Amino acid sequence: MDLIYHVTSKKEWNDALMNGFYEAASLKAEGFIHCSKANQVQGVLERYFKGKNDLVKLVIDTNKLSHKLQFDFSASVNEEFPHVYGVINIDAVIDIVEI
Repeated sequence: MDLIYHVTSKKEWNDALMNGFYEAASLKAEGFIHCSKANQVQGVLERYFKGKNDLVKLVIDTNKLSHKLQFDFSASVNEEFPHVYGVINIDAVIDIVEI
């Protein structure tokens, strides 16, 4: 099982449960949902979520994703990050970890 991670708010995750799928704002703005490998999550939290509360980390089984997963290079941190090119289906999220 290959895992990737996505950080979001509890409210956005609860909205996803109501909708039957998860959709981040970046999907409309950039065409994909930003995700991370396990060793990248802490850096993402420090760069983009500093001082924010009520966060959860979605644990995503890549084998269950119904949309394309692609690793793209981010020049700002000189690393490749996993991106999901579509909504994340709820059944691909195998765990929710409170942060």
